[in-house]
Order: sequence, then structure tokens, then C-alpha cells
Amino acid sequence: MVQHAGRGMVITGCGSAVPMMALSNQELSQIVDTSDEWIATRTGISQRRLAAPTQSLVDLAVPAAEAAIALSGLAATDLDLIILATSTPDDLFGSASLIQARLGATQAVAFDLTAACSGFIFGLVTAAQYLRSGAYQNVLLIGADILSRWVDWGDRRTCVLFGDGAGAVVLQAADRDRLLGFELRSDGSQNACLTLAYQGHARPLTGPVTVAQGTYRPIDMNGQEVYRFAVKRVPEVIEKALYRAERSVDQVDWLLLHQANQRILDAVAQRLKIPAAKVLSNLAQYGNTSAASIPIALDEAVRAGQIQPGDTIAAAGFGAGLTWGAAIFQWGRD
Repeated sequence: MVQHAGRGMVITGCGSAVPMMALSNQELSQIVDTSDEWIATRTGISQRRLAAPTQSLVDLAVPAAEAAIALSGLAATDLDLIILATSTPDDLFGSASLIQARLGATQAVAFDLTAACSGFIFGLVTAAQYLRSGAYQNVLLIGADILSRWVDWGDRRTCVLFGDGAGAVVLQAADRDRLLGFELRSDGSQNACLTLAYQGHARPLTGPVTVAQGTYRPIDMNGQEVYRFAVKRVPEVIEKALYRAERSVDQVDWLLLHQANQRILDAVAQRLKIPAAKVLSNLAQYGNTSAASIPIALDEAVRAGQIQPGDTIAAAGFGAGLTWGAAIFQWGRD
């Protein structure tokens, strides 16, 4: 493989896919003790999309990827690398390779990356390093999650929040680097604030040999702690990414945050003094889709003509781990 050291990256394609089935707040109120008003005022969510019982993560990821590849002008066989950011693979051994096969991306190596709701930002920065080093020329990054598999539908603290979906971008090597700056962080001391934890039970095998077997418990979240964490740490990490990018807040065209809660989006924008007109939000229709939320919102804004080539985007993800990060990038070839 020819090495092209010191190059940059540009995002040339985007795509998204969500399940057909929607669950409104009113319908949800028939399942748990809640109401449309209670959910909407506290989260900004009106409905969420849920994968059908027979629908897999790969089933969502592939059409999102195909749309991104088509917009980039590449063929699947042009891809060198596929990164799937997800916390809910169809197979614990990973789902990226099956996506590679479904796409016919025969020249691409593929792997999963897990950083929960920060996954897309972590994946974006990871992909950029392969392109900057010259190791690869064309990378497909997918953020996809089916959190409905792991929601306790009797817990109104969490079941009102989450939805399913997939979003994707194509990144290509370029002489001019459109990833202007980034900052990534983790704090495992707060891990218990948001978990989807394994729970095993002892199973004796023979003599003194005993193993654990079980499954994963539903999502558990301390909502107040996560909110406090997000409204404090996300503005900080965006400011640090802007510093590294040598950009000011005034030079940001769009604020694109992980779509977790409208109150978090509003609070972060206010702290950064970014006007509401520059804040991209679609969680009213989809809820929190974890690693998929940023690329879904990006794709919708690009296809609606809001985001134009050359626009500067401040994007930030935050979630379980706890993890958080920000990336300042320009969309498309300007």
C-alpha cells in the first residue's frame, strides 16, 4: 500500500436510516406512568423510532452506509476501512465485518468501536488518524445503536429517552485537513452513572471449577448526575477543541451535539453563547439514538440544505463511561 504521510481528511458523504415503527409519548403513557407533557417538558422528545423484532443493527447500518457512499461518489469497493461505533452489536464478536460483506466492500478492513453516546466522535477522530498517516484513503464511519433491546420498559426514567437508528459518513484523504481540532476525555470514576452492565450467576462445572453465565441488565442511569456532568463538561471540551482549531465561538456555523435531552442542548448553547438558530436538534422525532444521533442529525441538515460545504461545525458527544469529546470540522469540499 502506498503511504501518503501528513495528509488531511474531508467528509464527503453522509447517510442515515431509522426504523419505520414509531412510539409516541401518548402511546408510551399506556405502558408506564407518564404523559406527553411530562416527557416533552423534561426532554424535548415527542416520539422515538424502534426496531422491529426481526430488524438487526446491520439492517439499519447498511442503508445508512449506502446513502453515505453514494453521496461521496465512491463505490463500496473503494473503501479501505469501516469503523462501526456501537454499544449494541448484533454479535458480541462485532458487527462491522458483516456490514462490510453486505456492502460488498471487499477491500476494507472492518472493526467495532465502543464509546457509547460518544462513539461517533471517538470514531471520527480515530478515522482521521488513519487518513492523516496515509495508511488509508477512504474510510466509512457508522454510528448505530438499537437501545430498545436493553431498555427496561417499566422504568420511566429511561424508557422515555431512547430510540434506534443509524447514521454514517465517508471520510477521504485530502491535502487540506477539514478536522480542525478535537478533544477527547474519559472518567471511569463516574462509570456507575450510566451503565448497561453484565450480570452473571455462578455455574459450577466440575469440582472447584465454577464460571459465571448470564446476560446484560437493562440500562440504568442517574439522570441528574448525567445532566450535571453534560452541562459542565461539554462546553469545556468544545472550548478546548476550538482552541486547538484556532477558532472562536463566533466562527462556528452549527452546534451539533449528541441528541440526549433538549435541556442539555439549550444549556450548552447558552454557556457557549451560541444562538438557538445555530443549534441542530432532531431528538423530538427520534429520541436518544446513542452513537447514531450525531450522524443522523448531520445527514438531515445536509440534505435539507442547512449545512453547506465549508460550514464549520462544533460537534460533541457525551455519555456512558463516562466519556465525552468534541470535534471541530468543516463539512464537504468547499
